[in-house]
Amino acid sequence: MLLPVAEDESPLTGDYAGIRWIYAFSDESALARFAIARGDGSQEWAYRRVLGARLLDVAVPAVGVPCGVALDVGSEDEGVLFPPVVGVVPDAVAVDAGPSEMDERGSR
Repeated sequence: MLLPVAEDESPLTGDYAGIRWIYAFSDESALARFAIARGDGSQEWAYRRVLGARLLDVAVPAVGVPCGVALDVGSEDEGVLFPPVVGVVPDAVAVDAGPSEMDERGSR
């Protein structure tokens, strides 16, 4: 996956409905469509290549707030959301994790 990053190397994100979404793209053309839709098509965008599983298993928990991944956002009929729920992200950061997913201290 391609992960656009800001000048400080942090992933580009957007907040919607109480969830932070990390923007990720399957290829450069999907990233370009997103840049054009934002009115930034003439600018060069820095990005990193990451494995999708690493993004979900490592980056999402590191955010510290409910977080999911928006893949190919801005692409007609091709965008997919990976919400912060059990089965998608680690249980410890899933917003729908029940008491059985909590650790011994009672925290996630």
